[in-house]
Amino acid sequence: MPKVALLKQDGSNAGDIELNDSVFGIEPNTHVLHEAVVMQRASLRQGTHAVKNRSDVRGGGRKPWRQKGTGRARQGSIRSPQWVGGGVVFGPTPRSYSYKLPKKVRRLALKSALSSKVKEESLFVLDSIGFDVPKTKEVIKMLDALKVDTKVLIVTADKDEKVIRSANNLQTVKVLTVEEMNVLDLLSHDKLIISKDAAEKAGEVLA
Repeated sequence: MPKVALLKQDGSNAGDIELNDSVFGIEPNTHVLHEAVVMQRASLRQGTHAVKNRSDVRGGGRKPWRQKGTGRARQGSIRSPQWVGGGVVFGPTPRSYSYKLPKKVRRLALKSALSSKVKEESLFVLDSIGFDVPKTKEVIKMLDALKVDTKVLIVTADKDEKVIRSANNLQTVKVLTVEEMNVLDLLSHDKLIISKDAAEKAGEVLA
């Protein structure tokens, strides 16, 4: 089982903690991680792109000239695709890009992301994460104590409004619960700060 230092919010040591080996100690599967990131990014796409085809373009009801005898090519409408201002052929239409990976693959991706944080020594486990009042200063103080100055993801066992509101003004900090934890956020943040309860909960749920 991977053993990491258990810290307090002020950065002092509170002992060690053994994490679930099947969640935090596996060999990260880079292919599955890539698949999970692509899936999440695809789901974020709005898919509202649209063009007008020849039935949507205004005008073009009358045949521009008679079929024969003019010496010009036959035309049925000035809104045909070959005309300037005509409809677009095979253009994009509104659609959803989202799709789902199998449950086991999504779970393996999440475990791989967590294990990679342990492997890179980018995981901080705190005995508890909480503030008396919602203040941005408190989060900055905690990050300074842990010597973290990069993009950081904070994961708590349950939703804590004080922690969320304290981190809202910091662009490089994001707060999630264990249920909201996802591969894209884990990989796009350099460091992961997780509470002891959240780490144990993730170990139980994902094992």
